[in-house]
Amino acid sequence: MSEDLSNKCVISAALCGAVTTKAQNPAIPVLPEEYAAECKKCYEAGAAIVHLHMRDPETQMATPNLEHYKSTLKAIKEECPEILINLSSAISINATDKQRIAPIKEFGPELASLNSASMNFGVGNWKTGDVIVETIFRNTFRLIGRLAKTMRKAGTKPEIEVYDAGGLNNINFLQMKKIMDEPLHFQFVFGVLGGIPFTVQNLNYYLSQKPHDATWSVCGVAHQQFEAGLCAAALGGHIRVGLEDNIRNIKGELAKGSWEQVEWAVKVAELAGRKPATPDETRKILKLKEGTIKL
Repeated sequence: MSEDLSNKCVISAALCGAVTTKAQNPAIPVLPEEYAAECKKCYEAGAAIVHLHMRDPETQMATPNLEHYKSTLKAIKEECPEILINLSSAISINATDKQRIAPIKEFGPELASLNSASMNFGVGNWKTGDVIVETIFRNTFRLIGRLAKTMRKAGTKPEIEVYDAGGLNNINFLQMKKIMDEPLHFQFVFGVLGGIPFTVQNLNYYLSQKPHDATWSVCGVAHQQFEAGLCAAALGGHIRVGLEDNIRNIKGELAKGSWEQVEWAVKVAELAGRKPATPDETRKILKLKEGTIKL
């Protein structure tokens, strides 16, 4: 008899992103030992996956430098060997296509993000309507295909990042050529300036359009992290939290770390009659490869 994992909720922690700084929240990890300690705390709190952008320890900025990847990943695996690794293929707004692909080739993580569309990507003041920072987040059909091919060769599961309805439609179109192994896994991202905000109706639209056997998770910017996570717990989805998306806790105070948000996600899952999935259970739920990241 196969193991019933239907009541398990996979919790991911996105530790820092490419933009959030220590000036905004001192708990943002920069040094390898800071990443390692935060991963351990997230795992002990109930996370099965950590989603990672890498930072240059000197500049504290996002970096594509593979040596920084290696030292940080080594520290994480020494401190918390159980945790599953999800590497960002976005890296930073300045990363080239070659740089975005390189960490997947080099390390073959269990998961990696695969962004589904080009888009306006900004940071704005939602009280005044002022755009503070903006860029074009470039994800052409060709690049999506190259990343998918690289991930398949590396044995890495794509986590398909969907910021709006067009991105989901792009993936459904490209998957006619079976560029990714099925079942697919989606991360529905809410609240980015340039993307779609969280509403129950928007989430329901995504669920109505995704392949029926695809697994899915949600994340949201600022308070939308909690709104989306609450609904995902009740509807059988999975939850991403972390300081990349939201620097505060449910009370509106600066979060002590991504682990504090993981604790919240565990409580929400339990209120929905579910339990946090272990890394081994997560491998089965998301159909991940056996083994671990290459160092």
